[in-house]
Amino acid sequence: MSVSVRDYIRTIVDFPKDGILFRDVTTLFADARGFRMAVDQLLHPYAGQRIDKVVGLEARGFILGGAVAHQLGTGFVPVRKKGKLPGTTIAQDYTLEYGEAVVEVHDDALAPGQRVLLVDDLLATGGTAEAGIRLIERLGAEVVGCAFVVDLPDLGGRKRLEALGMDVHALCDFDGH
Repeated sequence: MSVSVRDYIRTIVDFPKDGILFRDVTTLFADARGFRMAVDQLLHPYAGQRIDKVVGLEARGFILGGAVAHQLGTGFVPVRKKGKLPGTTIAQDYTLEYGEAVVEVHDDALAPGQRVLLVDDLLATGGTAEAGIRLIERLGAEVVGCAFVVDLPDLGGRKRLEALGMDVHALCDFDGH
């Protein structure tokens, strides 16, 4: 029986609150074989395409995005929570299931016409990813794909991003929240 990325992901019951099944990718990151498998599979659909930058969403998207950027031989751009970047930034509000949040990117991180791959660990409702896409597009760059380790299809994030015209790639999915 072959091992998949899904096999490396631990489920923690009732975290961060009762009724939630938290998909913990830190166990995937901690295993050299699993981590390499995930990085290779995240970039595989985009190999051979021109990718100028990889954008990673805070925080686990930094770990994955940095590794993907290294493998693609390109630069990495972080999209961070408000107030975490030192330079001049642009911001994007978005809605979470429990409120609102803001993410930012440096205003000079991407150039018009650059082709960007957006990377994160998990796609749930798609709110954070959509905010990242909006920031990328506001800087004039083009999102060529959105790559995730885990998709939670019951929460509708994939449909939300595909409705924006995005190519969505996920390595595995889990039912529920």
